[in-house]
Amino acid sequence: IRETVHAFSQNEIAPRAAEIDRSNQFPRDLWPRIGALGLHGITVEEEYGGAGLGYLEHCIALEEMSRASASVGLSYGAHSNLCVNQIRRNGNEAQKRKYLPKLISGEHVGSLAMSEPGAGSDVVSMKTRAEKKGDRFVLNGNKMWITNGPVADTLVVYARTDANAGPRGITAFIIEKGMKGFSTAQKLDKLGMRGSDTCELLFEDCEIPEENVLSEVGRGVNVLMSGLDYERAVLAAGPIGIMQACMDVVLPYVHERKQFGEPIGSFQLVQGKIADMYTTMNASRAYVYAVAKACDRGETTREDAAGA
Repeated sequence: IRETVHAFSQNEIAPRAAEIDRSNQFPRDLWPRIGALGLHGITVEEEYGGAGLGYLEHCIALEEMSRASASVGLSYGAHSNLCVNQIRRNGNEAQKRKYLPKLISGEHVGSLAMSEPGAGSDVVSMKTRAEKKGDRFVLNGNKMWITNGPVADTLVVYARTDANAGPRGITAFIIEKGMKGFSTAQKLDKLGMRGSDTCELLFEDCEIPEENVLSEVGRGVNVLMSGLDYERAVLAAGPIGIMQACMDVVLPYVHERKQFGEPIGSFQLVQGKIADMYTTMNASRAYVYAVAKACDRGETTREDAAGA
């Protein structure tokens, strides 16, 4: 996995990384090519078109992709884990058959919409609501800071279905681009990871068929919280890739740059800084890998998933 993703990322992503961020444009053409490598469905069973692998392999793939471009890595993580893996874990047979193949191939882009302007860390206080009308739910509200939002074809969206039930009044839905009443607002002009498109989502009497409920009505928080352990562990691999990219730049530089007639890498102060970088990176990598292995064994702990 590492060799395959590293070769692809260095040959196809790294040469474009600076321009991707400079232009603030999501590289949509990469998605089918990543899909052809089997990386979008890395944790999905083979019967749905996935690779049937685990969270450790998912971490390694995200790490190597982020090593080439943090923007592409972030969008890949949001697509393959926050969307694809949530549908794989919580979707019924019909939902998996309908949505997973195109997400796994890269024909479609996936996203997850949880946060709102007034509900970030306190996500249970969300105001977006879904009212049952006949065989449909009518969704109203907005979501903010949604990774892949401007380009997503399939989104997992959380909304309140019972205003008086607290955490048990939230439901997860699968929403498709083009559904009546669903639109995207302004794309955010971010400071970093600019090639990973982020925007606000708007729902104005958006009609969602009843069969698009993910899991069960009122179990949105269960879907959300059970997925967070896996999401945190996998997405933590992104910064590991960024740390490795820093090392990739630093090590040649300290041999090339000379002061007082010597490469700066021969100075103890610089050597100490590099040693700190190296040990911190590998300690972080070991922790993330250990948590990913625990996820594969079904032994997740919320403390370690958050810690990673």
